[in-house]
Amino acid sequence: MKWTPAADNAVDMTINPDFSQVESDVAQITANQRFAVFFPEKRPFFLEGFDLFDTPLQIAYTRTITSPQWGARSTGKFLGSAYTVLMTADRGGGVTVIPGPVSSFFAPQDFKSLDTIARIRHDVGRSFVGAVFTDREIRGGGYNRVAGPDVQWWPAASDSINAEALVSSTRNPNRPDLSPAWDGAHSTSYAFHTSWDRHQERYDAGAFFEDIGKTFRADLGFVPQNGYRNAGGYYGLRFYTDNKSLSLVRPVVLADRQTDANGNEIYRRGSAGIYLQGIANLGMGLTWHPSERYRVGDRLLSESFAEWFIQIDPSRRIPHVALSGFNGQRIDFANGRAGTGGTVGLTTTVRPLDKLAFDANVSREWLDVSGATLYSASVDRLKATYSVSAKSLVRIIGQYVSTDRNPSLYTAATSAHDAGFQGSVLYSYKINWQTVLYAGYGDDRVLTLANDFAKFDRSLFLKVSYAIQR
Repeated sequence: MKWTPAADNAVDMTINPDFSQVESDVAQITANQRFAVFFPEKRPFFLEGFDLFDTPLQIAYTRTITSPQWGARSTGKFLGSAYTVLMTADRGGGVTVIPGPVSSFFAPQDFKSLDTIARIRHDVGRSFVGAVFTDREIRGGGYNRVAGPDVQWWPAASDSINAEALVSSTRNPNRPDLSPAWDGAHSTSYAFHTSWDRHQERYDAGAFFEDIGKTFRADLGFVPQNGYRNAGGYYGLRFYTDNKSLSLVRPVVLADRQTDANGNEIYRRGSAGIYLQGIANLGMGLTWHPSERYRVGDRLLSESFAEWFIQIDPSRRIPHVALSGFNGQRIDFANGRAGTGGTVGLTTTVRPLDKLAFDANVSREWLDVSGATLYSASVDRLKATYSVSAKSLVRIIGQYVSTDRNPSLYTAATSAHDAGFQGSVLYSYKINWQTVLYAGYGDDRVLTLANDFAKFDRSLFLKVSYAIQR
């Protein structure tokens, strides 16, 4: 239920919500990732007013609320300040990200909790001051609380300074049967971020510093790394031309260095790149990373590679095409060695008819070590949308994710092949902003050891919402 008692205030409430109509996530390849990956929030109940949480450190991330039993949110203005307060009772499930300086891992979130996320911001011209508070109270014992102020200051029209300081207090649930991370321990820590950016007509520059304490946790946010200090900066030039085909050339250099609490280097990067902008929203970029260094175990390993992308909006029937990737040396983090590999990704939209659109996402990633392929992974996703009328549409999505590995090249036991398929069909009929009918079907399958696709989840749903307008 949504209630708008005034033009600048809204109250949302829900009981036992289901979000089957929400479009599934575009899968990401995680075969060689050190830290948890980010997926955007798509559930409509959690989206309103959430732009207020656009702060340097992502302390609020509602995807951590996995199965809300009920929820209530108030968003609006109070004494000239914008605010939002969200409370939910989460039945649990899913996982909690346990951060670390060189990697993160997951702990099962098999417990109920009461979650609160609050934010207030007061604008002063282009600048603002604000504060954020999150609190997860775990039934049976345990909590994670984070609070602190932030500020954005524009001392000049071209200069902005951002800063955020946070304190966390955490007591782990005493559930070692679920995970070693749930040991009942208590910790208090801090997080600090500051940055400066300058944007002039002919150049732009910036610098930043970040210090995240060894035990800092934000269980209702997305902070997959802690116990580090990071400092860096960038400088870029802008050259404008009179050529319509190529209007902007922007070379840029960037460097940053990350250390742990003892001053040991975790990560070091220096890169140089060039960005081009032209007709039909043309964008091209090439960045050379000559020697990035990462700490893997007790060693520092290096890699050199090129990163690139190109995008263009060529025509009405093909409104967007983007291609990106990297090639060169890459570190095998799972086994602590260097190799060679690359990625390539394609996203495009095609409209063969005015009422029909196809959105495709294709990704490939591979890594070779010791003269053989360690793994290759792929994502193939196609979404078709047909607008039956101005009020109704049909959406069909199919996504296939696959990873092939060479177990003999891994130091720990691993599967040779993993794969899964997600499919969904949705029909929606929308009269206005909240008077909507949804009907749909979803089918998720995983590959078994017998090389069959077994049913993992299946759903058939019908939803109706109605707006009472006066």
